[in-house]
Amino acid sequence: MQSDADTTSSSVALNSYRAPWWLPGGHLQTIYARALARNYAVPYRRERWQTPDRDFIDLDWLDAASADGAKLLILFHGLEGYSKSHYALSLMAMAARHGWRGVVPHFRGCSGEINRLKRSYHSGDSREIDWILRRLKHENPGSQLYTVGVSLGGNMLLKWLGEEGRAAGAVIERAVAVSTPLDLVAAANRLDRGLHRFIYTNYFLKYLRPKALAKVTAHDLPFDARALRASRTFRQFDDIFTAPIHGFKDAKDYWTRCSSKPWLKNISVPTLILNARNDPFLPESALPSADEVSNSVTLLFPRDGGHVGFVSGEFPGNLNWLADRVMHYFASLDTRGGVRVRA
Repeated sequence: MQSDADTTSSSVALNSYRAPWWLPGGHLQTIYARALARNYAVPYRRERWQTPDRDFIDLDWLDAASADGAKLLILFHGLEGYSKSHYALSLMAMAARHGWRGVVPHFRGCSGEINRLKRSYHSGDSREIDWILRRLKHENPGSQLYTVGVSLGGNMLLKWLGEEGRAAGAVIERAVAVSTPLDLVAAANRLDRGLHRFIYTNYFLKYLRPKALAKVTAHDLPFDARALRASRTFRQFDDIFTAPIHGFKDAKDYWTRCSSKPWLKNISVPTLILNARNDPFLPESALPSADEVSNSVTLLFPRDGGHVGFVSGEFPGNLNWLADRVMHYFASLDTRGGVRVRA
């Protein structure tokens, strides 16, 4: 395994992240980053697609300055994220500087309008990733596709890469997964307890509960609305709604079957997995080791960064480090993959 100091310029030159002195700890690094979204403006163009099952998703496009932008950056957002999440804006702004096109496909119900069907989206919905990527490839035959998955979107993307194996290489060139809850059981157990539940789980459930209740009403679903309103943990919410609506026995079955970590050894496309070791969403002990991934996977685990934080610079800081690392990895001419970096 190579250390950060051992990584040469020919390999990808992935320098390690260090948090600024004025932003200590994983919680602050996670929460503060969201406030910096206002510093990035992206001129999106919206397009609506009908899904194979007669639902819809909305995609927000970043058009290239030149008409023949051959590189297309695809970003899969996190839980309840969207095209104006701080990480999406900073990454698309960086893509624009490089002359790339970009697109943020919204998972069902995340574009500001609830989707038509009773189903929604979930952490292991790799088939949704599959049809989106294949349609993008079909409709952009002259483009090279590069994908980024953030948090929940990262788990979906990594699971798809593992399931597809070598076949994924016919669709995309490279992939990056950021702040991914690779072990959903470990992540849920972390988020459902103590301060983590108070800060993060409460926040997410504030948005997830009303959406689920709207579906119960619209589709006359046989779920206990009172229990749904009273849910205070991911286990409770996923037991009541997410698992049964998507065909899983219960929350544990859902988390176990949808975790991307068991699929990492099957990945054939060059892929960077970037997780901070102080990420509040996933304990460090759940991060994969070098022998748990394929030779196509690069591991970068900085000490700091929080969950999709990675703020850098003097106060008030910026979000450029993460976007720069992603673009640097994609632009690298070295296709060997498998550079294992534990910073």
